[in-house]
Amino acid sequence: CDLAPLHNPAALQCILKCMDLMPYITHVAVFDTAFHQSLQPHAFMYPLPYEFYTRFGIRKYGAHGTSHRYIAMRTAQMLGEDLSDIKIISCHLGNGCSLTAIDHGISVDTTMGFTPLGGVMMGTRSGDLDPAVITFLMEQEGYTPAEINELLNRESGIFGVSGLSNDMRDLNEAIDRGDENAILAHDMYIYSIKKQLAAYAAVIGGVDAISFSGGIGENAVRVRRMILSGLEPLGIILDQKANEVQGKESIISSENSRVKILVVPTKEELMIALDTEKLASGLDL
Repeated sequence: CDLAPLHNPAALQCILKCMDLMPYITHVAVFDTAFHQSLQPHAFMYPLPYEFYTRFGIRKYGAHGTSHRYIAMRTAQMLGEDLSDIKIISCHLGNGCSLTAIDHGISVDTTMGFTPLGGVMMGTRSGDLDPAVITFLMEQEGYTPAEINELLNRESGIFGVSGLSNDMRDLNEAIDRGDENAILAHDMYIYSIKKQLAAYAAVIGGVDAISFSGGIGENAVRVRRMILSGLEPLGIILDQKANEVQGKESIISSENSRVKILVVPTKEELMIALDTEKLASGLDL
């Protein structure tokens, strides 16, 4: 619960209640970190004294792995390629946001870190920032660790900068009205994702496909357009008309784009069901 305060407490309550009500059936936990077990030490370690890793397990674990695994699998299927033959950057953009560099089916790096708070700017989460900001605020405002945790997880990101909402639809309405803070929040959000996208293309030595998923990634036409704008020198060329799609599978790259761009609505529940069936059937009951 300390690592994922927005999700794990509620999930744990559900698990305990199900075990109480149905004690004679098999219960399976599918973790969002599982797909990222393939990260190598140079990618998952933090530049802290090594003892904090050995004593407390402080390292990058990532999240959204269930979604990224589905996105990668479906991207390969839509392109008629073998997953083990292509390089993908998957962009899960919802209230929580993460990108994953997937090299021939293997998660090489992902933006979320020790907790889902790390990485790109999100709906209410700050994403990465200078850690000295935290100690500065604790000294200046007297914040407790719990209050800092609340601030960074629930009061920051798009919501914190705009002062309006963490919902991209509300933000777009405010932008159309000329709201300066909404415009700033939107620009910061786009910039953080664009920067990470280009970095991951370098990490995996080029990219064959970029896939967008999550509530924003699947539906926010303007967000996709602005993230990809200016990346044409990298062979990433969006088909503006095809990009008008919302909420359904589609290839939205231009015919002359070297990199395929896709919208892939995620199906985390399907992946959890498949994992549950596989794990439960393999147990000696």
